[in-house]
Amino acid sequence: MSKKIFFLVPYPKGEAPSQRFRFEQYLPFLEEQGYSIEIHSFYTYKTWQSLYNGGTVKKMWGVVSSFFRRFGLLFKLHKADQLFIHREVAHVGPPIFEWVIAKILRKKYIYDFDDAIWLPNYSESNERFHRLKAYWKVNYCMKWASKISAGNDYLANYAKQYNSNVQIIPTTIDTEFHHSISCNHEQNKTVIGWTGTHTTMHYLNELIPVLRELEETFDFTFLVISNEKPTFELHSLEFVKWQKETEIVDLAKMNIGVMPLQKDIWSEGKCGFKGLQYMALEIPTIMSPVGVNTAIVQDGINGFIASSLEEWKEKLILLLTDKELRKNLGKAGRKTVEERYSVKANQQNYLNILN
Repeated sequence: MSKKIFFLVPYPKGEAPSQRFRFEQYLPFLEEQGYSIEIHSFYTYKTWQSLYNGGTVKKMWGVVSSFFRRFGLLFKLHKADQLFIHREVAHVGPPIFEWVIAKILRKKYIYDFDDAIWLPNYSESNERFHRLKAYWKVNYCMKWASKISAGNDYLANYAKQYNSNVQIIPTTIDTEFHHSISCNHEQNKTVIGWTGTHTTMHYLNELIPVLRELEETFDFTFLVISNEKPTFELHSLEFVKWQKETEIVDLAKMNIGVMPLQKDIWSEGKCGFKGLQYMALEIPTIMSPVGVNTAIVQDGINGFIASSLEEWKEKLILLLTDKELRKNLGKAGRKTVEERYSVKANQQNYLNILN
């Protein structure tokens, strides 16, 4: 008889990177192992779309209706053998549902997270509403959980303050069916690239002067793949709007991948996913030495670490002028992902935590 797992998540399936690369890509494997799976998202796809494109009344009604749906779900949780909560049961508000699940229904749950989500982090457009997130609830979600799945050491160490049963499962790459192609190092013009949302684009600000300086000597393209066009000015700039259907093909246009970060407590919690995406496609990667990045990249062996603007310039020049170095670092990066950060390498971790 199969075990039934309910995944209680904020976003519709296939829409959020944190869900896609934390656990959604493991669902076929878990079903092969005899698990029966149901995904229950706080937002429906229609409501999720309205948060970006709808009017205020439509957004408010979508959120209210999501709470009603969550309330109705409480009466169905007895059908599940396992509960897996990613980040939060409700996208806004205090941990009411988690409290009911743990204290009233006496249901055990696995709690999964991949960022320092106990810290306020919001864009200017969401500044008026960020208090509704109730960031403090994360500590209670951890405390009441039976097990915790954390994306890296930094997150796991924080979680251990509230719960001793913590397992590290990195955010991973599907190297067999998704990130399964390689970049083209034989193309005539070298492409330096970055991908991310508009909320993280500010990390590029310090790198822009370096790129402007390099433009005076080298002929390259600086490719930005994002949901919004960048506002900074570069002669080399090329913008591609992020689309799930073309994500991998667009990434593979790069010959050098950059992941600059500021050293702060929010960035310390990041799981290095941007860099892992580059490395999986054999794109040599330059990262800031923040958080898990120094565990992923061994400087000069499977990528580069850049601690200052001078180092960013130096290592970009090395890669711009040496195609064989790009190829060698790219292959070593791909091997690192396959061995430590791939879906295949981490399947057993999910079986362990579910069992």
